[in-house]
Amino acid sequence: MAAAASSLVRRAAAAASRRLLHARAFASGGDTAKRVLVPVAAGTEPIEAAATADVLNRAGARVTVATADPPGDDGLVVEAAYGVKLVADLEGEAFDLIALPGGMPGSVNLRDCKALEKMVKNHAEGGGLYGAICAAPAVTLAYWGMLKGLKASCYPSFMDKFTAEVIPVNSRVVVDRNAATSQGPGTTIEFALALVERLYGKDKMEEIAGPLYVRPHHGVEYTIEELNSVEWKCSDTPQVLVPVANGSEEMEAINLIDVLCRAGVNVTVASVEEKLQIVTRRHKFNLIADMMLDEASEIQFDLIVMPGGLQGAQKFASTKKLVDLLKKQSESNKPYGAICASPAHVLEPHGLLKGKKATAFPPMSHLLTDQSACDHRVVVDGNLITSQAPGTATEFSLAIVEKLLGRDKAISIAKELIFM
Repeated sequence: MAAAASSLVRRAAAAASRRLLHARAFASGGDTAKRVLVPVAAGTEPIEAAATADVLNRAGARVTVATADPPGDDGLVVEAAYGVKLVADLEGEAFDLIALPGGMPGSVNLRDCKALEKMVKNHAEGGGLYGAICAAPAVTLAYWGMLKGLKASCYPSFMDKFTAEVIPVNSRVVVDRNAATSQGPGTTIEFALALVERLYGKDKMEEIAGPLYVRPHHGVEYTIEELNSVEWKCSDTPQVLVPVANGSEEMEAINLIDVLCRAGVNVTVASVEEKLQIVTRRHKFNLIADMMLDEASEIQFDLIVMPGGLQGAQKFASTKKLVDLLKKQSESNKPYGAICASPAHVLEPHGLLKGKKATAFPPMSHLLTDQSACDHRVVVDGNLITSQAPGTATEFSLAIVEKLLGRDKAISIAKELIFM
């Protein structure tokens, strides 16, 4: 990923950088929960950080997302890739797992944090589980000498960065003794589930994987169920609106932002709440939108697409201005879409699925009048696109890229993500 990594950084710098994802410790398992540290730094890959934390939190772990950068004028705010920022407190405490996200220059910045290096080495010496994904296995763990004699994987174009003591393996996820490694954004859920299995066992891993609706066959080419195919007309640089609300599903929102930005799409994140700061569904992450919906409503968009999360979807459904924008989009034969809870709780009750085939979060699919396409992971019907769940969010985003910019562009992004 040497060339890809540098281009990622350039595109990240060009992307909107006003989105902030503030993160502190969060837990669903009480004081007896497994304790997990996900350190982040400037240039961290947001999908890898957020999805790893999300999946482990679903398993009941107490996850701390913490900055490995020195505090600046913004306190402990860290600029990740694609304008996403993370903040928390890196204090000394005992962890059951330390998992490093990748991204460049995020992996270099993690590598150069002496306090983090000492913490991870002490953790490993005590028999603790540790892991890394994307560039971080080669750039960070191997540089620290923590993969000696172990089998390990990483982003494919970083394999030659492994030191001689590492046994490189070209696999999506590799677990050897107490070290887990993986390849990239498109393998993050697999990586996180492997960590869940090591912490909690296979039964818990399978329990968590089910509601995510992960891909049945990893690494293969994604597919779309498309009916009534039409060309999605758009600007030279497609303009996409992603509304967000308190309770929006962060994995879905971040996938949309990350994947579309990689493809060169201009993404505007708009808050439907009374302020820019949004508290997302699972971890009390605080996502800072680019603008309020009132301001966004004055802009023409080629596509309006909503993440899921039940609370967020219910807020979307009760926001008249957003519903009016969606109806206008539909009446103008311009593309619109939704994933997870939003097809059932926003589009269906407002008549935006009338005469259309759609899919939704499977436990909510009974709310759709026409359920004939609900078994499909991504459904496109004319100018409408819908999808099922966090585990289908990358396919959903790639399908949008395909409709806006063509199949070749979508396949290129999928390969860059190591999704296929």
